[in-house]
Amino acid sequence: MENGRSILNQISGQLNSESFQQEHWQGTFEEYLDLVREDPKVTRTAFQRVYDMIMSYGTYPVEGKKGLIRYRFFDDPVNDGRDGIFGLSKPLMELVNVFKSAALKYGSERRVLLLHGPVGSSKSTIARLLKQGLERYSRTEEGALYSFGWKEEDGSILWDPMNGDPLQLIPLENRQEVCDHLNAGRDASKESDYIVEIAGEVCPLSRFMFNEKLKAANGDWTKVMEQVVVKRITFSEQDRIGIGTFQPKDEKNQDSTELTGDINYRKIAQYGSESDPRAFNFDGEFNVANRGLIEFIEVLKLDVAFLYDLLGASQEHKIKPKKFAQTDIDTVIIGHTNEPEYRRLQSNEFMEALRDRTVKIDVPYVTKLSEEIKIYEKDYNSKRVRGKHIAPHTLEIGAMWAVLTRLETPKHHGLTLVQKMNLYNGKSLSGFTTENVEQLRKEAKSEGLFGISPRYVQDKISNALVVNSHSSNLNPFMLLNELEEGLKHHSLIANDDLRDHYRQLITVVKEEYTDIVKNEVQRAIAADEEALTRLCGNYLDNVKAYTQKERVKNKFTGEYEEPDERQMRSIEERIDIPETRKDDFRREIMNYIGALSMDGKTFDYKTNERLQKALEMKLFEDQKDTIKLTSLVSNVVDAETQEKIDIVKARLIRNYGYDEESATDVLQYVASIFARGDIKKGSDAA
Repeated sequence: MENGRSILNQISGQLNSESFQQEHWQGTFEEYLDLVREDPKVTRTAFQRVYDMIMSYGTYPVEGKKGLIRYRFFDDPVNDGRDGIFGLSKPLMELVNVFKSAALKYGSERRVLLLHGPVGSSKSTIARLLKQGLERYSRTEEGALYSFGWKEEDGSILWDPMNGDPLQLIPLENRQEVCDHLNAGRDASKESDYIVEIAGEVCPLSRFMFNEKLKAANGDWTKVMEQVVVKRITFSEQDRIGIGTFQPKDEKNQDSTELTGDINYRKIAQYGSESDPRAFNFDGEFNVANRGLIEFIEVLKLDVAFLYDLLGASQEHKIKPKKFAQTDIDTVIIGHTNEPEYRRLQSNEFMEALRDRTVKIDVPYVTKLSEEIKIYEKDYNSKRVRGKHIAPHTLEIGAMWAVLTRLETPKHHGLTLVQKMNLYNGKSLSGFTTENVEQLRKEAKSEGLFGISPRYVQDKISNALVVNSHSSNLNPFMLLNELEEGLKHHSLIANDDLRDHYRQLITVVKEEYTDIVKNEVQRAIAADEEALTRLCGNYLDNVKAYTQKERVKNKFTGEYEEPDERQMRSIEERIDIPETRKDDFRREIMNYIGALSMDGKTFDYKTNERLQKALEMKLFEDQKDTIKLTSLVSNVVDAETQEKIDIVKARLIRNYGYDEESATDVLQYVASIFARGDIKKGSDAA
């Protein structure tokens, strides 16, 4: 067993002293100019740094979506996906495009970025990812940036409180000359060649120190620069360096000094004046967020007095500390708000200036089932939930209900809400193309901006895990009961009609779950490899004869007969192949087998999911009476039937992720349906 010393030694061995020294580098102003000449990106604006940080993680295309890409950064790979954003590829693309536009100084850098969406739609998570990403990026060589301070007579250093760029110390009349020197050999027309530009002035304190030292040096600027110490800075929200967060409080207690800093009254006696910058705390959220990012939580709840600071910081890149002139600031301003607050903004004429300076990014709920499932799988899995088995489809059913609450009723005649959800999830439906699905999305512009939050489902999953302590399993019915029970007290449901609609959707989801488990049990019963292979061979013999207009040899009589149309249709009907499409389907099968043969490969029915499903359903119909599954709901089961049931149960455990208890539960549930005579036949059962 390791003792305390060995643990300390292990941690010490993982710490990199060289990396620490690089992150805490200090040097002269002259050395900083050499750094800039070597790597001009150290002078990037806040928007440029955020954009480069996101792009440093790379991108990848969204499967099945032409033109859509995913930014790996939003998958949170550093934390193993802990804060990963699922779905929302289009909103995230819009957000990054704004960052790119701002990085290129096309105008977006003078706007407030407003993440707008319902509660629990990942707005705060996006802001948190950006803040944490900037912190990590500033610690890398690629993301390095620098600030400065002033040598004091006692040997101490008075650091610039707003972490300004040392290049801002260069007088206005000399800036172009310096930039020309620093940019020598670089092409401004190439996006890969970063061009140094010097914008803005130092904060009031550094301006005061500069002037004092310039007087002492009799106007010799170079001597003043010898009193400057340059250091590398790393962003930290905890240390309030480069990352600011502001959350509105009660309107009576709101004070704009929280944003722009305040007078330090204890130092007035020392320096003799309120207007001496040494007697001022430049520690407002805008001050500390200079060169980085500031997040405004529920930004539209800000008092009107705050809006002037917000507008100045976005449009003019300036803030107004009390008793001082306007001060330059370079920061990404990102806020988030929900729909009621945004509607209030639209109806408030006093907010017109803010609306004009805002870029709104809609962050809706996920409307793709597979992505919604991932949200819950991230928190409820075998690593996080110990001592309890989550039965198959439990999280899927919760996600299905949540997604259905966010969808608008289809305008397309005959299309159900469940079918619409399945189309969004990438499933095919006769008569619908990819273009049709895109049209459905365009017709429903507000989808995802209403409905049930993932937080509600997560709360009910947590509650179901605790409440059902008597069971070693959490199954879909336990979760659905919790979801329905919670609707009575859900504070965000506006009226009883909406509550009834959500309850009706729970009934719809129960029906979907019933179909899913019936299908699984049926496939488990029919999972006889040899019987399936024989059935497939017989089907293909008939299909080959049919497509080539030949006859089939009867293996019992030896006579040649017409292809068995009844047998072929009994299989095809189980996967909804209509009479009018049977010829196309049969030709597709034979063409596929022919293509495999040309490559020297043998056809396996398992490689064709639709055909495999059809064969399993047909075999189930042929075998269901022999297993006597309905005997499960009686008290007496004979040994032969029990043996067959145990085989089916083992298949459910092996192939579908059940454990002993949940497999028994689902078999009994499906058996009760058989006993009621509710089992559907043919394509309905599929």
